Amino acid sequence: MEGLRWRTFSASAGIVLALVWAMPNIVKFSENSWWPSKQRMNYGLDIQGGLHLVMGVDVDGVVKESTTRMITSIKADLAKDKVEGALVKSDKPETGEIVITVATPDEKKKIEKLLSEHYSTTLQTVGSTDNSVSARYFDSYLNDYKNRVIQQAIETIRNRIDEFGVAEPSISQQGTNRILIQLPGMADAEKAKQLINTTAKLDFMILSHEKTPQELQGLIVEAEKAGNYKMAGMKYSDYVTRINSDLKAKLPEKTVVYFEKSSNAATMELGAMPFLLRTDTDLSGGALDDAFVGYDQYGGPQVSLHFNTAGAVKFADLTGNNVGKQMAIVLDKVVKSAPNIRDRISGGQAVISLGGGRDRNQMMDEAKMISTALRAGALPASLEQLEERRVGPTLGADSIKKAKMGAYIGAILIILFMLLYYKGMGVIANVSLMINILGVFALLTSFGATLTLPGIAAIALTVGFAVDANVLINERIKEELAMGHSLKSAISDGYSRAMSAIIDSNVTTAATAVVLLYFGTGPVRGFAVNLLIGILTTLFANVFVSKVIVDQLIVKFNIKKLSI
Repeated sequence: MEGLRWRTFSASAGIVLALVWAMPNIVKFSENSWWPSKQRMNYGLDIQGGLHLVMGVDVDGVVKESTTRMITSIKADLAKDKVEGALVKSDKPETGEIVITVATPDEKKKIEKLLSEHYSTTLQTVGSTDNSVSARYFDSYLNDYKNRVIQQAIETIRNRIDEFGVAEPSISQQGTNRILIQLPGMADAEKAKQLINTTAKLDFMILSHEKTPQELQGLIVEAEKAGNYKMAGMKYSDYVTRINSDLKAKLPEKTVVYFEKSSNAATMELGAMPFLLRTDTDLSGGALDDAFVGYDQYGGPQVSLHFNTAGAVKFADLTGNNVGKQMAIVLDKVVKSAPNIRDRISGGQAVISLGGGRDRNQMMDEAKMISTALRAGALPASLEQLEERRVGPTLGADSIKKAKMGAYIGAILIILFMLLYYKGMGVIANVSLMINILGVFALLTSFGATLTLPGIAAIALTVGFAVDANVLINERIKEELAMGHSLKSAISDGYSRAMSAIIDSNVTTAATAVVLLYFGTGPVRGFAVNLLIGILTTLFANVFVSKVIVDQLIVKFNIKKLSI
């Protein structure tokens, strides 16, 4: 009896939570409404229409630039080693190949030593003569570099699209030099393309301590209250412009307020941490050559920065004049990191230390995020539009209408079959099926997932294997009753003995869904996600909840006979 009470409580709590999460998709609640959840389900490009773009990334152009910088760097190193008259050139800069020609064999030995000591992880020697050495990028380094260029472009585009406020944009790599962009609900194609091609702005800024964090937060709250606005209701860039305009008279000269998103917050609005930054540092992303993940002496992840010649001088002066202070790394007015400056950093190279005391995977993710964000501002690759398709909402409406019709017809047929064939137990199975579908929509909404036409197909499939579970249970109960067992005993044995077959079928389906999720892209992944959610809700609704309902009828209402 005590176990049934707890199972009933768990089932009721699950149903209530599903109603709370799913209700905003049916009833539109205002921002001031008392309803705890106001998040609505996102719809994909195939349902609500939008913009489909394929952009080509000039990866070879970025590699050429990298090769040119490499040649400049080698020339500078040769000058330091007093190797006069060396000719460094590249006939195939897009592959990172260089040829260094000198006058004497002794100078050739200096070149080989230089490449071995300073470029051993980047360049490999592929040939030599009496007075020349040929080298090119390692294949692994070149492939990784090209991939980083693509990720840089994706990060830049994502920053731009997030600014546009498009819900659930799909931005993914396609092949080795293309990016697929799907913007559901987007109608202004020209503005979207202009925004996508905008280069991210990177700045290095020194933190000002002329206002304490408490004073700064107080000023922000006062300005928001006086102007009747908040970050949550505005674009981030518009909010930053507005708050700095309102606080201009109250902030020290040559300072600005930017924000960092808390690592525990899902969005900037939920965890914005303000920083007062000086605007007179004059060091931007144009001074940065590269940024990548490295490792400290203890094997911990860190971010390594490489500046160009002019940037190295500026960075050395900036760090030398601000030892003991924090330097904010700002991308598109968002503070990505604010490390402490320990001493003057010269030589054009710097390291962003991520601290310790945290999970290594979290530190690695942060290092990758920072390095990608820095590259997004430092090495913007030119983008070329290769394909554009505008999916009208009427096409999506027509598709969803037909999908709904198919789902309704299928559901009605299943409900009628269960009622006619299993009678009383069929009613319980149908109630559980409704709870199952409610749970699917509730989880999709709570996860912030996007519903697409393949997702609707997965929901239809969920209905199928949900009913299959009840068929297995009901048939097993009928067998137990045929052997003369009591209703209570037949139901208990029916559920327990059918469970192995139910678990087996759902595990194999889940394994297939996981494979689709891992290897698939776009619609295939959407189908897999919906399928996995359907498996969870089936085990909850059509197995657990249905058993609770039957047990309540037998134990609490003392029913001796149940048609099946």
